[in-house]
Amino acid sequence: MNGAYKERIINGIIKENPTFILVLGMCPTLAVTTSAINGIGMGLSTCAVLILSNLIISLLRNTIPDQVRIPGYIVVIASLVTVVELILRAYIPALYDALGLYIPLIVVNCIILGRAEAYASKATPLLAACDGLGMGLGFTIALTLIGIFRELIGAGTLFGLHVMPAGYQPVAIFVRAPGAFIVLGILIAVLNGLHIKNNSSKKVEGCAGDCCSCGKEACGDRKEEQRIEG
Repeated sequence: MNGAYKERIINGIIKENPTFILVLGMCPTLAVTTSAINGIGMGLSTCAVLILSNLIISLLRNTIPDQVRIPGYIVVIASLVTVVELILRAYIPALYDALGLYIPLIVVNCIILGRAEAYASKATPLLAACDGLGMGLGFTIALTLIGIFRELIGAGTLFGLHVMPAGYQPVAIFVRAPGAFIVLGILIAVLNGLHIKNNSSKKVEGCAGDCCSCGKEACGDRKEEQRIEG
């Protein structure tokens, strides 16, 4: 696979993870992750819409008039969400019932519209599809991780199977709304800590860590990276 396509996939999973890095799509992230299965279901549904919407919008980028591009994107996204909703209702009714209202709300998920406007409308179809795949997988992984922790601590189960010892007392708050904020906050804090530690390990000799005011040419890439992040 071409390096550019790999970069688009890795970017969505790690560098610009929509949940842990960009902090987008919080409504489904906090609402449906009471279990790992729900997290995977919502993540994969959103992933399918992301890939197809990015692909279609990229193919139509020179056809949709600039003045109506946002309504045009929403029509494409809404059509795909309707297809996904009907498929879930027909073939996975249990998951459809569990996700409920949050399936049609994929239409207004800012991740999808954001990628359509920021990337798919300017990129080639294959690159746009890879971008959607990366963002979708990143979103799915994030929701699944949150669902695993919430289900494990809050119910003592994992993917519906009892895995905790018989004497374990579930902490019910983790399968309620506050538990979603707690788990999300802890995971973001841990990942940020790892990111900071990883960046600090890349310092060159004599680096003081203040990249924005550093004049060393050897640090050029890191200085630009910190300027953008700041």
